[in-house]
Amino acid sequence: MMRIHLIAAATLAALSLQTAAQTANAQAKATVAVTSAADAGSTSLEAVVEAVRQTTLSAQVPGAIVAVLVRAGDRVQAGQALVRIDARAAQQNVAGSAAQVEAAVAALNVAATELERQKQLLQKQYISQAALDRAQAQWLAAQAQVKALQAQTRSAETQSGFHVLNAPYSGVVSELSATLGDMAMPGRPLLVMHDPSAMRVVAAVPQTLLGGLADKLAAVRYELPGAPVVPGQSALRAPAQTQLLPTIDPATHTAQIRLMLLPGSPGVTPGMFARVWLPAGTQAGQGQTEQLFLPAAAIVRRGEMTGVYVVDAQGQARLRQVRLGRTTAERVEVLSGVSKGEQVLADPKAATPR
Repeated sequence: MMRIHLIAAATLAALSLQTAAQTANAQAKATVAVTSAADAGSTSLEAVVEAVRQTTLSAQVPGAIVAVLVRAGDRVQAGQALVRIDARAAQQNVAGSAAQVEAAVAALNVAATELERQKQLLQKQYISQAALDRAQAQWLAAQAQVKALQAQTRSAETQSGFHVLNAPYSGVVSELSATLGDMAMPGRPLLVMHDPSAMRVVAAVPQTLLGGLADKLAAVRYELPGAPVVPGQSALRAPAQTQLLPTIDPATHTAQIRLMLLPGSPGVTPGMFARVWLPAGTQAGQGQTEQLFLPAAAIVRRGEMTGVYVVDAQGQARLRQVRLGRTTAERVEVLSGVSKGEQVLADPKAATPR
């Protein structure tokens, strides 16, 4: 029994020595402080990519969808047929209107012949002027009837053209909700398309950051975390044009900033997450949330968990889960999990027991 107690005491002593050694080791390791966006000299805003030209195409006439000629993601040319709606009834209306026009033209020819005959009879004084006036009125009425029926035919032909949805410009089909056999109704969206040659990044700028921003638009940059980056180039890109809208949303107290992307930017689609980086001098004022940053090498990734080793007041390194934002080769934005000024192990491998 005495021997068991001696072994337990020796084990506890060894664990105490190991903990003290790990604490001293953590204190000796290099640490870095959590810095803010003001220290980094720029402010980031969450943004989204949108197309300058994005169109929702809807049916103008009711009818069953008999052909869907494109799929989501297809590139289409201006005027290309996209969806066809059953137009048999409309075609019959066109044929009926055309037949009515032919009948009206025949009646007009009869009225014109009768008018000429009445003129000849009047010259020979076989009829009165009133008889000639009646013949001329009939000819004018027949002429008006032909014009009315011709207009009705053109209207029927136009209505028949509504049964085919054509691309208004060259672009890409973003969404497709039309299915073969569905019933198309006026105003019901059938597909969405956009022009990939004109894209922009849009962000909402808080009112507190608007001071002096109008004079620094040339220094505004954007980042597309999901888009491919050309080797040797920075992840931060300069827009082709920057526009700060002059109005402020009264509900959110933000102004919209638009950054036009260069034509042909690879891998860019509407709805992508983006970040807009404002130049130094536009940091958030008092009461605003600061952006915090850490070196990329200090981040620990284990499966689905992302964290850092925070050194406490006793010098012990404790793993803490964090949520990250923008990531570059040098630093990472930390959205939550740490506070400004906390010390984090620069090399997380140093805290891993061997």
